[in-house]
Amino acid sequence: MPVAPDALARFLSSVHPYDALSSDVLEALLPKFDTRKIAAGASVYQLGETLEGLYLIHEGHVEVLDNNDVPVSHLGPRNSFGERGLMRDGVAVTSAKAVEDTVLLVLPAVDFEKLLAEQEPARKFFDRSRSGKPQKADLATTRVETLMANAPLTCPPNTPVQDAAQIMHARHISSVCITEGKQLLGIATVRDISGKVVGGGLPYDTPISQIMTPDPLTLSPSDIGSDVLHMMMERRFGHVPVTEGGKLVGIVTQTDLTRFQAVSSAELVSEIAHADTAQQMAEVTARIPQLLVQLVAGGNRHEVVTRLITDIADTTTRRLLALAEDKFGPPPVPYLWLACGSQGRQEQTGVSDQDNCIIIDDAVTEDQMAYYADLANFVCDGLDVAGYFYCPGDMMATNPRWCQPARVWREYFRKWISKPDGEAQMLASVMFDLRPIGGTPSLFEDLQEETLGMAAKNSIFVAHMVSNSLKHQPPLGLLRGFATIRSGEHKNELDLKHNGVVPVVDLGRVYALQGQLTEVNTRARLEAGITAGVLSQSGGQDLLDAYDLIAEARLERQAKQIKEGGKPNNYLAPADLSDFERSHLRDAFVVVKSLQSAVGNGKGMLG
Repeated sequence: MPVAPDALARFLSSVHPYDALSSDVLEALLPKFDTRKIAAGASVYQLGETLEGLYLIHEGHVEVLDNNDVPVSHLGPRNSFGERGLMRDGVAVTSAKAVEDTVLLVLPAVDFEKLLAEQEPARKFFDRSRSGKPQKADLATTRVETLMANAPLTCPPNTPVQDAAQIMHARHISSVCITEGKQLLGIATVRDISGKVVGGGLPYDTPISQIMTPDPLTLSPSDIGSDVLHMMMERRFGHVPVTEGGKLVGIVTQTDLTRFQAVSSAELVSEIAHADTAQQMAEVTARIPQLLVQLVAGGNRHEVVTRLITDIADTTTRRLLALAEDKFGPPPVPYLWLACGSQGRQEQTGVSDQDNCIIIDDAVTEDQMAYYADLANFVCDGLDVAGYFYCPGDMMATNPRWCQPARVWREYFRKWISKPDGEAQMLASVMFDLRPIGGTPSLFEDLQEETLGMAAKNSIFVAHMVSNSLKHQPPLGLLRGFATIRSGEHKNELDLKHNGVVPVVDLGRVYALQGQLTEVNTRARLEAGITAGVLSQSGGQDLLDAYDLIAEARLERQAKQIKEGGKPNNYLAPADLSDFERSHLRDAFVVVKSLQSAVGNGKGMLG
């Protein structure tokens, strides 16, 4: 029996994105939904079947299984599923069955596609690629919440002017907001104190409320940067309080606008390229967090953000190499400085250490090796000063093991491939992400080609690398949706790096190995794997979309932490997400787990 229209309307009004649709659109959508009753244990659809439409759970529970019949998700009321197939070629990439008696609402495929085409909330909700996001960060596309300082200086209305002035001076700021609790009463600036107290002859113990601008004009966090600029230009003031529900939540100043417009990756690269000391570089790299916030707020895709941030690390490294050669003289024989890890893959975010090594021409003599040790110490120390802290695992050129002639590096890779024990797997995983930064690139080109060819032909080594790629699993729990960290500082949170991004990075490395692909960036590896036939078109596109969603969730979390005045990390509490965000993130983890399962069962990537 179909769900009654009024009951269906109430239900959809509690589910995103339907709650964002106008009443007329929602009313027209109601008769499009079909009701399906699925008995406990019965199939909803099978892998490879053509999907009839989008499924929305009204009552009951559904289990989603990968192509090896391994359960990867457990969905309850208000969860949607099946849209991934519809957004590809209509073919199911998983299977699903009812765990208990279940009532499903099915929106036919043609109506689902129409909904995506005509309704922006639905398109944003279901479109994993987020291709419609603006690509340029400017005041017209940036919300006030990105620009504002989150903890403006405040004081009660009876505060003496002199006390307020001393606090402003100590904090190096030019305004104070006068509040009662969180309620904004007014704002006072250095200009007010100068003109009304000093110039007007008022005593220094005058209450700040007597010179403040009462009930100042404000903006909300959801307004855009252009609103701030236009208000400042029209009203001729330089401070705009930000309120939400009448409560003070931030402030934007002319300095904030100037800083926003001045920070760009090109500007930072230029300043570092002309820096003379590591300390000068540190002053520049200290602005990377603000750059990350702006790039994310401007809608740039994660691979663009991480590429731009990595470019700054590359420039810092090359500038330090140049300064080292100025100090120690020209190198005795050619060398090549390479980055590995996230810098090697061009995937640095707001949290990065350094991973690097040196390949030296085989003509080097024992006496000349001291030069490269000095160079490595100079550069790695400089990187640490500049904010790229030392690698905890000592994967740096300062470790003599990673500062060797090319012949030694060839022997390293030969041993790792011929005897792939635990350490060999770990080291190979790191070193397969090598990317030249400065020096003579030809020292690596032949080595890379030889190593990829040798590794791809060794089935035992490939098997070990596949096994290694399965060590980090997506955080999926069958009953509660996510398997969060159980104890410690990050209890009840997800690790979006080790359980989100890393599993895809590891899979990308396996595909590159199987296809002898020279790409190092994870997304480039996945795309090259599809082109080379190592990865199927449908499976590869799903994995790309899943990776995009997870990586962007990680960046958005870091940007939020920075805006709130904290240090960025890789942890996210599911409780901080909305229902639809949790649903999409879980679906992304399902895709990753499915591809891992296929590799782990020896079925390859073409199934």
